[in-house]
Amino acid sequence: MRSIISVNNLTKTYAGGFTALKDVSLEIRDGEIFGLLGPNGAGKTTLINIICGIVNPGDGSITVNGHDTIKDYRAARSLIGLVPQELTTDAFETVWHTVNFTRGLFGKASNPGHIEKLLKDLSLWDKKDERLMTLSGGMKRRVLIAKALSHEPQILFLDEPTAGVDVELRKDMWAVVHELRDAGVTIILTTHYIEEAEQMADRIGVINQGEIILVEEKTELMRKLGIKQLALELQGRMTKLPAALKTHKLELAEDGMTLIYTYDTRAERTGITALLNDLGKAGIKFRDIHTTQSSLEDIFVNLVKRAS
Repeated sequence: MRSIISVNNLTKTYAGGFTALKDVSLEIRDGEIFGLLGPNGAGKTTLINIICGIVNPGDGSITVNGHDTIKDYRAARSLIGLVPQELTTDAFETVWHTVNFTRGLFGKASNPGHIEKLLKDLSLWDKKDERLMTLSGGMKRRVLIAKALSHEPQILFLDEPTAGVDVELRKDMWAVVHELRDAGVTIILTTHYIEEAEQMADRIGVINQGEIILVEEKTELMRKLGIKQLALELQGRMTKLPAALKTHKLELAEDGMTLIYTYDTRAERTGITALLNDLGKAGIKFRDIHTTQSSLEDIFVNLVKRAS
């Protein structure tokens, strides 16, 4: 799959001496949903703002569908829609006017049908004649998405798009994202709701202290770094682990009613068969058994800790 965004050896140091990005190289594939994760201050927003031409780059280069973001700024920027973190809107304008005006800023001919569809998809149609200052935070967030999509971009950046948005609005937004992805739009998402990235993204990039520490297919990342746990609910309470089970990676829950066995999904042998045999020999009976897999959030936290 070809790359639609190429970031090469990008470094950004501000006037005060703070280095926000350190030799970042990244390829975003055409048509994918890319989840960019990182703690606060990791460099996510700086990277997005440089790609979108809002912040000047330092060293390095960026191309968007082959267009250099410095030498061919207009062509590169016309391909991008950006939903920023901050709720910056023209308070006294109506929803319809601000979205329609944004389309015109990109030199696009008027297309009332497209604007109407956007507003309906984002549940804004009944608000089209209301001033932005009268809208709730969630509705203003929807307006930002409509503005970002007004000129029909090939690439959409969503920088914390569901911050402060209720569950119902969030579902509507993700329905629009799925529709855009199906239409071939490339989407780059940053979010504090890691379960959203786990559900939506095709690939995951992790940035920490201005450096990209990992880029991986989401399913492969979870397979490689995921830890599984086998929980055995006992028929009777246990006060301590029998000596015969000491060789296994077992933990006894505080209530004494559950044994927890942790194993690596990548290992050639999980050791579960040997464990069950030893449990039988020790006369330990259990009434239920179930497994859990570490979530993307668990993996993310461990990666950041390891890189810090």
